[in-house]
Amino acid sequence: WQPIIDYIDSKYEEYLNAESRVIRKPHITDNRVHCCLYFITPTGHSLQALDIEFMKRLHDRVNIIPVIAKADTLTSEELRLFKKSLMQDITNEKMKLYEFPECDDDDENKLTKIYKDKVPFAVVGSNFILEKGNKRTRVRQYAWGIVDVEDEVHSDFIALRSMLIRTNLNDLRDVTHNIHYENYRYKKLSSFHGNDTKNGKTLHTPSVNNNKNFLSQLEDERIETETRLEKMSRDMEAVYQSKVTEKLQKLEESKQNVLKTQETYRLNVQQEEERIHLKREEFERARREWEESLSKTGFADQIGSLTKTAKKGLF
Repeated sequence: WQPIIDYIDSKYEEYLNAESRVIRKPHITDNRVHCCLYFITPTGHSLQALDIEFMKRLHDRVNIIPVIAKADTLTSEELRLFKKSLMQDITNEKMKLYEFPECDDDDENKLTKIYKDKVPFAVVGSNFILEKGNKRTRVRQYAWGIVDVEDEVHSDFIALRSMLIRTNLNDLRDVTHNIHYENYRYKKLSSFHGNDTKNGKTLHTPSVNNNKNFLSQLEDERIETETRLEKMSRDMEAVYQSKVTEKLQKLEESKQNVLKTQETYRLNVQQEEERIHLKREEFERARREWEESLSKTGFADQIGSLTKTAKKGLF
């Protein structure tokens, strides 16, 4: 099981390194193992010691779904009793399997319950594709007949496919990220200064006090970072408010300058109108005086007579 454990942990390590980079990619490629289909030999009795130890090594690292391989080697009654025995062994050994969640839809929930009761799923591999009209069916062919892989009477393949891919794919990812990956991440961050045993070699794993000190240091750094970010946010807000106030003040000054210029122009126009009005009154007064002076001297009548004579001479 060690190569399997190393592979699962290596994928967690890749994700942790990508997540811990100072400059992260917008979308981290997720190559973590989200599900482990553990195939059980159809002995018809109970779990073997190797299976128990193997699953115990894995159940804290990955979502385990037990599957009975070559289920066609057992009769229906033998398969029913074998499933019951397996689930009893899993319960007694306190092994953690992936828990299929409930559905909100009542009809879907009924079907989910039926499929959950089939755990561990009993499947049969196909070795032939049978064509009936336009339909192609995966079957396992024997000299005495065939086993339809997609027939729920013969195999739990449909139930496994539905529960694994069609219904709970996102939940598998969520459980991996929120539980298994977080457990690995916690252990990884806590194991910088301590003792552990791996592959027969003794490594330095953390003591309880070192764990606490390290986690306390992480918490202090988190608080310090949040405080620094809050201060930066306040400073940026103050600068922003200062810039806005300065801009508003400049706009107000520009407005006052425009109003002042407008008022000066209005006063100039008013003064010019008054000056023109006085000139007009002066002109009218001078014209009246001139006409009065002409009428007193009779010069106006002479001018009128000369004008008439000139007109007669022309014609």
